[in-house]
Amino acid sequence: MINSDMANLQAEIATLSPVRVVGRVCAVQGATLRISGVSHEAQLGDRLRVLRRSGDALLGEVLQIDESSVLMLPDESPQGVALGDRAALSGACSIAPSDSWIGRIVDPFGAPIDGLPLMRGAVPRPLRADPPAPAQRRSLGARLGTGMAAFNTLLPVVQGQRIGLFAGSGVGKSSLLGHLGRHMQADVVVFALIGERGRELRDFVDHVLGPAGMQRSVIVAATSDQSPLVRRRCAWTAMSVAEHFRDQGKHVLLLADSITRFAEAHREVATAAGEMPALRGFPASTAHTIMSLCERAGPGELGQGDITAIFSVLVAGSDMDEPVADILRGVLDGHVVLDRAIAERGRYPAVDLLRSVSRSLPGAASENENKLIQKARTLLGAYARSETMVKAGLYADGTDPELDLAIRVWPELDAFLAESESISVQNSFDRLSLILRRAGNTGKMVARSPETATAHG
Repeated sequence: MINSDMANLQAEIATLSPVRVVGRVCAVQGATLRISGVSHEAQLGDRLRVLRRSGDALLGEVLQIDESSVLMLPDESPQGVALGDRAALSGACSIAPSDSWIGRIVDPFGAPIDGLPLMRGAVPRPLRADPPAPAQRRSLGARLGTGMAAFNTLLPVVQGQRIGLFAGSGVGKSSLLGHLGRHMQADVVVFALIGERGRELRDFVDHVLGPAGMQRSVIVAATSDQSPLVRRRCAWTAMSVAEHFRDQGKHVLLLADSITRFAEAHREVATAAGEMPALRGFPASTAHTIMSLCERAGPGELGQGDITAIFSVLVAGSDMDEPVADILRGVLDGHVVLDRAIAERGRYPAVDLLRSVSRSLPGAASENENKLIQKARTLLGAYARSETMVKAGLYADGTDPELDLAIRVWPELDAFLAESESISVQNSFDRLSLILRRAGNTGKMVARSPETATAHG
């Protein structure tokens, strides 16, 4: 422990430098600044610190470089900046996670925001690292317990899987992520809260995640009032933190909320850098930016651990074809859709099973388990197709045996999708089997009753 603290202290000292390359503000262009005198030393993505005449500092990032100046996007409004203000080059962006970050809340720069001191780790990591070599990555791992019956059975999650959680606002997305953060099997949980409302951070930590969840978690947070640079950096920092623990051989659960706000922040930054919109207002680089982030999650190489990732997506009006949702569906190993209509009738989580897919199947389940999953999906689908007719009283019992069974089993199956499961995955499958078997037996009893025999006679 002492050696680790000394290494962290040495890393802090190594970041100090008596020399800084200093330039001057030569133009203020809307929300961006032109800095002269640093272009031959600066690199894209480097940090700059502008000292305003009021005495306070303004931080930002290099977006463009030409022969005589660089374009800087500040982290906040450039109000008060004047021509000739000094601007010092701070070097490349990196993050240095440490094991001591577990149980803490940090900002996208690795600084604590929970009021307690926190040192950087001994080894800096790039924010935009390469994913593990494709030919060296291991396969997806074993099925994970999630603490929820639906995800233990019908939508299984395996170690190293990457899943999208698609939902509108107010449908229970954050509550579901908090539940998975508390109960899902993992050594370390990393949360990326991208563009969250400030008041929700404390509520999420205290009530949604709770003290038990915080004991194994690192929260990286950037609130909605912060600049697009900071909000975009939040996702990269959280991924770098997850990679720090993955490289130690640990299984990491990464929960990012939300990739939509990450994409919107990237759009603002790319537009400031001169990139033109292409995909319904998003720049062409959006797809690569999202895919390169997602590819860093998943199974590691031999000797490494895994990053099981759940990326949430805000879909306005349940539009699953909007650019961010469409990009994510193509790169992930499954998607879960939360439906507002299901939430409004009081069932949480409001998972629309028929629109959700886990690409870990059929490999994540045994032959008998796959049969149970297929049977449950078939019955839920039969009920969904005829629900309007059934509720209107237009369906006559006995017309369609499969629909008869679907009608009998639907209340229990719907309740099953909302059940918590604190025992085991096997217990969840036993419950599902019991529900289907009981509905089938009830149907046989009805078919053999005296009233039925008389009617058919």
